Amino acid sequence: MTPRRKRMLAVAAIVIGVGAATAVALQAMNENIMYFYSPSQISAGEAPAGRAFRLGGLVSAGSVERTPGSIEVRFTVTDNARSIPVSYSGLLPDLFREGQGVIAHGRLDDAGVFKADEVLAKHDENYMPPEVAESLHTPTAAGGAS
Repeated sequence: MTPRRKRMLAVAAIVIGVGAATAVALQAMNENIMYFYSPSQISAGEAPAGRAFRLGGLVSAGSVERTPGSIEVRFTVTDNARSIPVSYSGLLPDLFREGQGVIAHGRLDDAGVFKADEVLAKHDENYMPPEVAESLHTPTAAGGAS
């Protein structure tokens, strides 16, 4: 085998190795990325079926229902245009309450109920997650996922 052929094989092996590493990294990132959707976007069918995503908005007044003797809670998240029911089993943040901004991580089930794995509440009276603030200021929240 000539030296030129050896160099060409080495370059080809390096290119294939870098390509494979890039493909693996992109696949891992794609599986772990989580998009944000408002209740209006979910109602319009923009949310992915069978994939985890973030739901954000305000907890509707009078919507929090706790199951006595358990950590099950149901509430509704709204963007003042549409509402999505949320079911969560776990401890809620101390700042969770009606009328406050929340972001929930989870999946939408076949019945249209968002099954949350985690619920995050705003951390003080002046803060609201940028995605939630943006979706509440648009009348129809017709923007795309970010």
